[in-house]
Amino acid sequence: MASAFLSIVQKIIRKGNLKLTLANGETHAIGDGTGDLVVARVADEEAERLIRRDPTLKLGEMYMDGRFILEQGNIYDFLAMVKQNTTNEIFDIPMAALLIGRIALQQLKSRLPVNHSKRNVAHHYDLSEKLFELFLDEDWQYSCAYYNPPGISLEEAQVAKKRHIAAKLLLEPNQRVLEIGSGWGGMGMYLAESTDGVDFTGITLSEEQLKISRERAEKRGLADRVRFELQDYRLLKGRKFDRIVSVGMFEHVGIGNFPRYFNKVHELLADDGVMVLHSIARPKPSFATNAFIEKYIFPQGYIPSIGETLPAIEKANLLVRDVEVLPLHYAYTLRHWRERFVARRAEAVALYDERFFRMWEFYLAGSEIGFRWDELFIMQIQISKNQYSTPNNRDYIARNEAKLREFEATRRPLEKIIL
Repeated sequence: MASAFLSIVQKIIRKGNLKLTLANGETHAIGDGTGDLVVARVADEEAERLIRRDPTLKLGEMYMDGRFILEQGNIYDFLAMVKQNTTNEIFDIPMAALLIGRIALQQLKSRLPVNHSKRNVAHHYDLSEKLFELFLDEDWQYSCAYYNPPGISLEEAQVAKKRHIAAKLLLEPNQRVLEIGSGWGGMGMYLAESTDGVDFTGITLSEEQLKISRERAEKRGLADRVRFELQDYRLLKGRKFDRIVSVGMFEHVGIGNFPRYFNKVHELLADDGVMVLHSIARPKPSFATNAFIEKYIFPQGYIPSIGETLPAIEKANLLVRDVEVLPLHYAYTLRHWRERFVARRAEAVALYDERFFRMWEFYLAGSEIGFRWDELFIMQIQISKNQYSTPNNRDYIARNEAKLREFEATRRPLEKIIL
């Protein structure tokens, strides 16, 4: 079995500099010797067999369990080496059958009439708040930052993200705003403080995020017009909103629920209203989520392509007013998050354990790989019901951002979230 495992590794890694020690103690130099040396070891023959049969899931699991060990370099370095060598995926018949089975199962789950949205959200977002404090910015923005201009800090880029989205919302005084998936409240407070009289409602399925969001709004004196609710968007009725925003939530909807999602947007959006949807996207349909991410990080999540998203918008009688692609910005964001997380390893281990730390390190590293090598990106889609609800050129975005910078210069500093 060791030879079969070694054979597939040698077949994949043609370029790079890998020193691999197998379970039987043999050490092999693999690759053409270019680039930084990565030294890896597999602890036992069963780990070799599992990775060989199901690398998408089992490599991460073996890394979590301490059975695939990096002795020089880190897990990002190893994954990047693999990815740079696998422009064409290498499958045998059992691996192909496994992939087809996963696609079928995930597609079925996304179309079931009863799902577990709240449970899926709690799986990730109801983890200890102290975990997220280890690597997020001061406003706890857990979505892609906007590195414009290039080279700015994570904190500056997260402010730039909120500014860019707010500019596209064309928010006016005294309007009613809905955020679908309100996180820890940062976007809502930014919108409410940047524009007079805004009445904001944020909905979430995370009880931990709800608690912190309400506390933050109360501390900033916004509780009378910034409200957060534990609410499923599908059950929200009897209200109309002038503006709707959703950041980093659409990835949890599931491809089978796209029509229902946009039909609900049509129901909730005022006739002259505007929505901005900010979501991870991929260059073409994939039909299923990465097996490791699906099992351990975001159950029943799905990253759509633009081509999978637009038909559902159009069928809901909504108008696409603008589509912007933000390439690589999430790669930069994830790099910052991973570096911060790894720098506070001892605190993460104290919160959970070594296995959990390695799981999240693998998740952050693998996600960055997705944006650097699998061509994932962020799509921002501006939506309306009325073609006159938005300007007929994009110059207004820069003008609105300039005004928002003036607001930011005088905005009261954010209070530290006390855990």
